[in-house]
Amino acid sequence: MPTLAADHVDMLRHAVRGKVLLPNDPGYDIARTVWNATVDRRPAVIVQCTGTADVMQAVNFARDHGLSIAVRGGGHNIAGSAICNDGLVVDLSQLRSVHVDPRDRVAWVSPGATLGDFDHEAQALGLATPLGINSTTGVAGLTLGGGFGWLTRQYGMTVDNLLGCEVVTADGQRHWADTTHEPELFWAVRGGGGNFGVVTLFQFRLHQVGPMVTAGLIVFPAAEGKSVLRQYRAFTETAMPDNMNVWVVLRRAPPLPFLPSSAHGANVVVLAVFHTGDAATADKDIAPLRTFGQAVGEHVGPVPYAAWQQAFDPLLTPGARNYWKSHNFARLDDAAIDLMTDFAARGPSANAEIFIGQVGGVANRVSPDATAYHHRDARYVMNVHSRWDRTDEDAACIGWARDFFNAAAPYATGGVYVNFMTEDETARVNAAYGHNFDRLAKAKRIYDPQNLFCTNQNIKPAP
Repeated sequence: MPTLAADHVDMLRHAVRGKVLLPNDPGYDIARTVWNATVDRRPAVIVQCTGTADVMQAVNFARDHGLSIAVRGGGHNIAGSAICNDGLVVDLSQLRSVHVDPRDRVAWVSPGATLGDFDHEAQALGLATPLGINSTTGVAGLTLGGGFGWLTRQYGMTVDNLLGCEVVTADGQRHWADTTHEPELFWAVRGGGGNFGVVTLFQFRLHQVGPMVTAGLIVFPAAEGKSVLRQYRAFTETAMPDNMNVWVVLRRAPPLPFLPSSAHGANVVVLAVFHTGDAATADKDIAPLRTFGQAVGEHVGPVPYAAWQQAFDPLLTPGARNYWKSHNFARLDDAAIDLMTDFAARGPSANAEIFIGQVGGVANRVSPDATAYHHRDARYVMNVHSRWDRTDEDAACIGWARDFFNAAAPYATGGVYVNFMTEDETARVNAAYGHNFDRLAKAKRIYDPQNLFCTNQNIKPAP
């Protein structure tokens, strides 16, 4: 780890309002801890920023002292890109303001805000924008990778609803980027994964959603899994309105109160259902799902949208060891379905799961080059999520995810959602951006020619 001169650190402390933490300082170990417990890195310095001015000072300090930069928002990224070894962490986690303008249906969001922070403010006024499915996820990291969730089929990706943002680039300068101000920077940050600077403010378009929606779970036994998934495929390809979304989770059943005790711990196939229409229409649209097999339990009905956004939080708590592998699919072939059900039955831990996030709808009607996120052919995003507690389980749990990923590759599009990539997947960065990669590399050359922002799924500057 580099040793920073005491007088240089003192200058940094006087230049910022927030705390500057070194390895021996109280609070350092807490500040370097992120959601995924497999990530254990020791930065040379952590700057807990209180505003844009602190970010500018931190970026200048890192550049001038030859330190790489990691940027922490929610600290939820699977690869642990919020923390680096030996570099400087721009910690934005204390900047959690969300301001909602109900007249213009716009939200101004600070970079440390979580999905729960956003929904708390927006849902008080019956408004929302497409975000993820876990309330502790950071808005910033989710957005910079593209962002999708329950509202994506109806309103597009998160980046499709980003109206503008404030960015501090590698030269320490503040920029406002939108479709008329620095449009190339705005294009690049909408999916570029934090390669182009530190976003210190987001402006989002809002939509009327809720506060009540229809949502819940329909749980089938694993023995019916292949049949259920084939019917799910046909339903999602032909019969689904845009304001409906159905995700699939294959795992061992947690002890949910609506399931019989005999199902607890058994392998199941779960349809996670979401609908923003009126109750009668939602019930009519959801009804066919109940005919896919003999469910072991169901809990579907009216629920506050903000509560549904938190429904999966108990399965995604911080502090566990996690490893993900992901593929995009344009269609779920029979062979892919067979692999999913077979591998799910061999999950190495109680919380190992394979989930299929449904995209499609409005998100697929946007041009692939409209934003840096370009996977407009993906109808399903599959994530094999291995989750466990002990280090002696690492090999089995990581190996299971990799084996399934390799076996499923022939049936996937070859693309990947950058936010689901682990730190050992640097060779797949091109696959995350496809035909947009060269344009991104040229934008990187303009805004970060020395590759200061490199502790991520890195896009190197074009020559």
